Amino acid sequence: MHSSQGARESASTGAGRDAPGQAGVIGIGLAAVLTFALTQGSWQWFATYIGLTLLAVILAFSRLPTCAPGPRSVYVRSLAAYSLVVGLCAAIALAPMMQRWAWLFPMPGTRARCIALGTYESIRTEAALADLAGRAGAALPSAQKSHSHDVVAECLSATTTLWLPVYAAGAAVLVGLGAWCIDRVRMRNAAAAAG
Repeated sequence: MHSSQGARESASTGAGRDAPGQAGVIGIGLAAVLTFALTQGSWQWFATYIGLTLLAVILAFSRLPTCAPGPRSVYVRSLAAYSLVVGLCAAIALAPMMQRWAWLFPMPGTRARCIALGTYESIRTEAALADLAGRAGAALPSAQKSHSHDVVAECLSATTTLWLPVYAAGAAVLVGLGAWCIDRVRMRNAAAAAG
């Protein structure tokens, strides 16, 4: 009886130790699948919610790797993995803003080209529905605006998706450098307290 209780306790302790790692793996898998799914078409605001949710999961259930004596490659690998996942989640969260806000993601040439494509689509829609203009005068401007908006959004989304890895990598580098600096300060404080 006592041995079975001990086995159950050790099993639950082991499960508790594995839980953060499992949550991290689940978060990585979700981030990869959702990134692939969301890159089809325009970036919607739901992507921001998903990115923030994944960040919350990673930050709640994963810990920053601590610099420990021994082989540095383990620390570097752990820090790189953590930083890349956080960078990916941050990029997913920022994607809709990058697509819509010029101050966050200027891409001046692309934005002008996308607007020109929208204007062209508006003219094309008018030509395609010219026969209906007399019967549904109010519907034609609405159709033109809708088609033009869709084309502009898809064009901006495609460019955003193209540049998203750069933003993700930038966020990963910042997270990695920040964690490394925190470790240096922690090690200095520990050495000062010991000495």
